[in-house]
Amino acid sequence: MRKLFYAIVLFGLIGLSGCALNQMVKMAEDQNLTVSPNPLEVHADTVAFDMSANLPVKMLKKDKVYTVRTFYNYGESEVELEAVQFRSEDFPNAKEEAPQQSKSYAFPYSPAMNPGELQVQGVASDPKNGKTKETPRMTVAPGLITTSKMVIPVAYAAEADHGYNNQEELIPTRVNFYFNQGSSVLRSSERSGDMGKKLDAYIAAKNLTRTVTITGTHSPEGPERVNSNLAKNRAQAIESFYRREMDKYDYEGKADSINFIIKDVVEDWTVFKDSLALYDGLSSEEKSAWLNIINAGGTYEQVEDKLHTLPTYNKVFRELYPKLRTAKTEILTVKEKKTDAEIAVLAKQVVGGSVSADTLSAEEMMYAASMTPSLSEKEAIYKAAIQKEDSWNAHNNLAATYIAMANQNPSRRAEYMEMAETQLEIAANQNPTAEVHGNLASVALANGNPYKAHEHVTKALSMSPSNEVTQGLNGVKGAAEIMMADYTSAQTTLANATQTKENVFNKALAQVLDKRWPQAYETLRGEYTNTYGSEKDEMYGKAAYLTAIVAARRQAGEDDIATILKEAFSADPSLKEKAMNDLEFLQYRSYPQWTDAMK
Repeated sequence: MRKLFYAIVLFGLIGLSGCALNQMVKMAEDQNLTVSPNPLEVHADTVAFDMSANLPVKMLKKDKVYTVRTFYNYGESEVELEAVQFRSEDFPNAKEEAPQQSKSYAFPYSPAMNPGELQVQGVASDPKNGKTKETPRMTVAPGLITTSKMVIPVAYAAEADHGYNNQEELIPTRVNFYFNQGSSVLRSSERSGDMGKKLDAYIAAKNLTRTVTITGTHSPEGPERVNSNLAKNRAQAIESFYRREMDKYDYEGKADSINFIIKDVVEDWTVFKDSLALYDGLSSEEKSAWLNIINAGGTYEQVEDKLHTLPTYNKVFRELYPKLRTAKTEILTVKEKKTDAEIAVLAKQVVGGSVSADTLSAEEMMYAASMTPSLSEKEAIYKAAIQKEDSWNAHNNLAATYIAMANQNPSRRAEYMEMAETQLEIAANQNPTAEVHGNLASVALANGNPYKAHEHVTKALSMSPSNEVTQGLNGVKGAAEIMMADYTSAQTTLANATQTKENVFNKALAQVLDKRWPQAYETLRGEYTNTYGSEKDEMYGKAAYLTAIVAARRQAGEDDIATILKEAFSADPSLKEKAMNDLEFLQYRSYPQWTDAMK
């Protein structure tokens, strides 16, 4: 009888447990589950959301557990997330108060996850006997909003300086003539000496000369009335000699184009002190004695009289003073250069093999590449420049050309970016400049790695590149920041980027994702439309589509949203399919205006 009694009691307990679990499952129909955001959204490469679960009062039975299992279901796959458990011992007042728990979730995103659903399933369990009861699965949020994936991976081609100066350059030629004490007569020995022969040969070559500057000086000795004219007369003597030589070599009208500048240094101790500093015939103490008298001041003749008293005066007079009785001549000649047209033609001939590679310097080759708008010609010329001189800037600029080709040919983007990366690795090993890091950032972004791109572009910008390169790289940096879900930084960065369609669009997108919808609308309908509104291309279609998203988030009327979407579809018909499944417009799908726009 006792065994029968225990069996009856045990059966009764099991029955009571099963009844409690059934009651929990039934009451679970009234549980309150809140998900935020709803629909789910992807940011960076993560889907993150918060879920709050509230159970009805008296649902959680004594010694029982209620588990909320959470799944993201898409296609034939699903991701099971961490469950939320309500244990009765943790909620002793469950008969009077509703048990509540909140939890933050995140799971990695992949494109196959869209569309999908966030589902939950309740499981009532008895830990003592292991029995469970399950609720049906329930969808609590659709997914996914992928607006953040509309970011355009900007690629900026940063060309390094080609190293060639196409501006007029002046080459200085310096010739010094020396005179006897107190004389401004150019001696025949000077005219026929080394300096005279040098000047004669220069004039005979008929170089294109801009200016001839002749500075006459004198040594310290001599009365004031002599010194005041001596320096100037010496300079004029050289000008006369120069002009006679031009006449001899028949300069005709060319002489008139030369600007002669005559300078005279009179009673100025600066030239003497400079010469004294370089003079090795005196000790430092002896030089100090000279400088003490000169720096004490007085008239030129008074100072000279005091210098006569120095024991080293005769030595300086013999060895240093003659060097001050001179006319220093500086001739500025225009450096002979090929014209831009000549360089362009010769570069093509070098590439074609019809002229020697030595016809142009490596700098001239790269300059020729910078002048042509043809990317294929740029590529060929930079390759020839690399064969001539394996320089980092030639490798970098060839990489920049490939980046430009990738922008121009999206179907071959991966191929060109791989070619660019090869060249940039060589350039980086030779000289990792701002341009090299900037181009590596563009390659990394195109390869889907915004974090590596951000690292490279930050390094590039820290190296103080030119304003043009800085603005171009800010476009790359801003796109990377959007991909990293740093929307606030992206707005600041893109405000300082080159004003291209892509950069303006990305700035508006960052504003949308940062929930700054009025600013985004102004950027799209003001800044973008005012600048690029006449270009009804695919890019314009994307901008109009983003404008429709802004209108939807701002709870605009269905008429406005439908009108803007039609504008987007007109520029890019492929956007219609995107809109049909876009959860940004979920609440508008029942309106007739939506149906009309989707026709």
